[in-house]
Amino acid sequence: MKKQASLPEPREGVRLQKILAEAGIASRRKAEELIAEGRVQVNGDTVTELGTRADIAKDHIRVDGKLLQGTQEHRYFMVNKPRGYVTTMSDPERRETVVDLLRETARKSGRKLDVRLYPVGRLDYNSEGLLLMTNDGDLANNLSKAANSVQKTYLVKVAGQPTAEALEQLRTGVMIDRGRLAEVRGTRRDRVLTAPARVELARRGENPWYEVTLTEGRNRQLRKMFEEIGHHVEKIRRIGYGALTLDVPMGDFRELTTGEVQALGRAAAGKSVQRKQRPSEHAQLKRSGQKTGSRGARPRF
Repeated sequence: MKKQASLPEPREGVRLQKILAEAGIASRRKAEELIAEGRVQVNGDTVTELGTRADIAKDHIRVDGKLLQGTQEHRYFMVNKPRGYVTTMSDPERRETVVDLLRETARKSGRKLDVRLYPVGRLDYNSEGLLLMTNDGDLANNLSKAANSVQKTYLVKVAGQPTAEALEQLRTGVMIDRGRLAEVRGTRRDRVLTAPARVELARRGENPWYEVTLTEGRNRQLRKMFEEIGHHVEKIRRIGYGALTLDVPMGDFRELTTGEVQALGRAAAGKSVQRKQRPSEHAQLKRSGQKTGSRGARPRF
């Protein structure tokens, strides 16, 4: 590995992580990791300093040896993620990713998807529903920072029937563990109080469904909240994010409109946005007996 480049100070240009994000390589946070790992070169020298600036018009910038071709046009997509996919660019366990899903769906439907996209936030492996994907690193970064002010709505199926008192606990806030569900942090548990949530019954039954709206994005928060009141979560489907409502079939995707992108920008800035009053069929529970959420339920092209 070559030594850190000795770049003159002060150096004109833009911070390297911003250049990578605008080029569609990764979100700005991930771009910082690429730089720190020594995977970025400027004019032949490996750069690991996050404050490094460069000029895309003058400097030769490479990531893993591949030359950047300049800023890409920003693109924004809504994806209906099935269970069984991870929301990362690659997976060390070699599980299929949402990037694999988009490529396969585009191929089967004859659509061209010639842009590198990465997910905004996460839906865990066993969750499904609305996921944003973009090559706009600034917006992705701002939405991640604004995670605690953007409304996210889910349909949640739980085992057993929570009492009215237990549901009220969720509405006012419950103490949950930080970090991963199975993580042990010494002899003391690291606990945090969740923000108030909106919880409404969506379908009755021995294992009922609830519509839950959060303004937080903690790790596996819904599962932890319901387990805290004594009920295991069986299924999770995200149906709303900011002003967006899920309106594409399982496994499919569509490009966002200009108005929707502007609404995401307002949400990222902490401003209130209005969601569609009438949810589409894809944001509602299926009739009894219909399958949903399995990998076999992908659209046919």
